[in-house]
Amino acid sequence: MDEKQIADIILRQRRYFDTGATLPVRSRIAALKKLRQTLIDSEERIGQALKEDLGKCSTESYMSETGMVISEISHMLGHLGRWAREQRVPTPMAQFHARSYRKPCPYGVVLIMSPWNYPLLLTLGPLVDALAAGNTAVVKPSAYSPATSALMKELLSAIFPPEYVAVVTGGRQENVFLLEQKFDYIFFTGSKAVGQQVLQKAAVHMTPVTLELGGKSPCIVDQTADLKLAARRIVFGKFLNCGQTCVAPDYILCHRSVKDQLVAHLIAEIRRQYGSEPLSNEGYGRIVSRKHFSRICGLIDPEKTVLGGDWDESALKIAPTVLDRVTWDDPVMREEIFGPVLPVLTFDHLEEAIETVNCRPTPLALYIFSSDKQTIRRVTGLCRYGGGCVNDCVIHLATSAMGFGGLGESGMGAYHGKDGFDTFTHYKSIVDKKTWLDLPLRYQPYQKLYDRIIHLFLR
Repeated sequence: MDEKQIADIILRQRRYFDTGATLPVRSRIAALKKLRQTLIDSEERIGQALKEDLGKCSTESYMSETGMVISEISHMLGHLGRWAREQRVPTPMAQFHARSYRKPCPYGVVLIMSPWNYPLLLTLGPLVDALAAGNTAVVKPSAYSPATSALMKELLSAIFPPEYVAVVTGGRQENVFLLEQKFDYIFFTGSKAVGQQVLQKAAVHMTPVTLELGGKSPCIVDQTADLKLAARRIVFGKFLNCGQTCVAPDYILCHRSVKDQLVAHLIAEIRRQYGSEPLSNEGYGRIVSRKHFSRICGLIDPEKTVLGGDWDESALKIAPTVLDRVTWDDPVMREEIFGPVLPVLTFDHLEEAIETVNCRPTPLALYIFSSDKQTIRRVTGLCRYGGGCVNDCVIHLATSAMGFGGLGESGMGAYHGKDGFDTFTHYKSIVDKKTWLDLPLRYQPYQKLYDRIIHLFLR
């Protein structure tokens, strides 16, 4: 798609938005219901597309993608009527007599740029929130998940006219064309490097943005943790989608006294969940591209590998791998892994672990496994990160009742549920002043009596 075609789409969407067609709540509800039914009807086709792009099995596809989008739509449908209403707020006595309220209004034409690792969830999740708020949307899925991107274009085109929702496929050139245009809001999920480019382009037009990025998310395990259960949950969170998850535990920071026990439980749990030959496991996915595959393989140090470390280049599969005796000087600790390699580091004192997290770029997620309430309070209170879990991994992003987003280098803004509605909504602050009374206090010429009354009001 060339630059003119993209500009024409945005122009058509702007004209459509200006008609007010997206504003009625009943219209938004109807759109979301159509999308939900389409996803329900297309579950098998979506699973096939995700299998083709990433090797995902049907259970994982529904659990971590299709089902989560359906759940987000259902949550929106249950709350949208209330969220879209004007919100009455108190009026100061100095403004007597008036009614003050906040009016939720959509931004207008929004751009949603999504990555390849969860191509359906991270495209349609933000789209649900944008449509619920009353916007039109241009959707740009990743070129690295072509089967899912093509299917989403087919499905969305069948539901919505292009002046309401348009899907732009393609690669970097289309991204460049899109970011040269003026949007009313940009929602980007992807790498920090591309996120910086998006922010720079958005600044030209003073366009507000949400950036969902990534980072090296730590998993702290102290000496009071239930190590067997911790290992089971860490293995699930780390190797889901073959480790290609933005909130996957990037590394374990374990108390030295229980490190060997934890590593033994991790090895046992990987074998229990994925079998003795995980490369032959039909439920275990693959790496998205040869370039990404080669990068991850280069992070595996054979001398520090205690499990895994083997791969199948023809299938782009890397076995779940655990590295022990890792230090911050190792290549695996110099970048976000985004693959099925789990390094284990140690600490001796809790303050050391907290300092280790806080002296590095802010991670998108943090996980703490502990039975000590004081330890949990200190870690969750003192460490800087986007969001996380206590005694579990990854599941904090699976609820529409809480916002999901990053902090600092891991992103800005949040979405899901009410936070998603708010992200794509501008709240106009309005005072409706009545005409039957007009107090003279604010008008010149000023008088001492009025000055005393103003001091009574404004204190």
